[in-house]
Amino acid sequence: MTLPAAPVSVVPDENVPPPIGRFGRLVDLTLRVAGGLLAVVGGVLSAALELLLAPVRVGGYLVGVAVLVAVGANLALGWFAHRTVERRWAVALPAVPWFVIVAVAGIRTAEGDVLLTGTWVDLLLVVAGAMTFAVVGFRQILAAAPTMRTGA
Repeated sequence: MTLPAAPVSVVPDENVPPPIGRFGRLVDLTLRVAGGLLAVVGGVLSAALELLLAPVRVGGYLVGVAVLVAVGANLALGWFAHRTVERRWAVALPAVPWFVIVAVAGIRTAEGDVLLTGTWVDLLLVVAGAMTFAVVGFRQILAAAPTMRTGA
């Protein structure tokens, strides 16, 4: 039993983008670097906002609004970094400054000042924020390899 021959087409595939020129590569690199810098700044601003929201109380009771902000902002920052830089390691761009700032916030100064005092909100903020970056990074590592563009 013989199989019928597959039809051969001479029409170019319209789904394949044309090769990127020298100018296109420069623009692409510039946008990736700008996206990476925005992700780093976002990590810094996210950590600062979460540290400001950590001691928020309503009626004398701590509320965990900082934890919700940490999870939401870190998810968004991880997604943004991955989409703009187009590399799997890009989640580290917002994660590293976030980790550094949160770690420094837990260290007592010579005057005795400390931003993260060890309340349940502070502890949950550190764990939830770190786990969010870890899950986003792990999912990106397990994701299928992106298709390479022609001429890149």
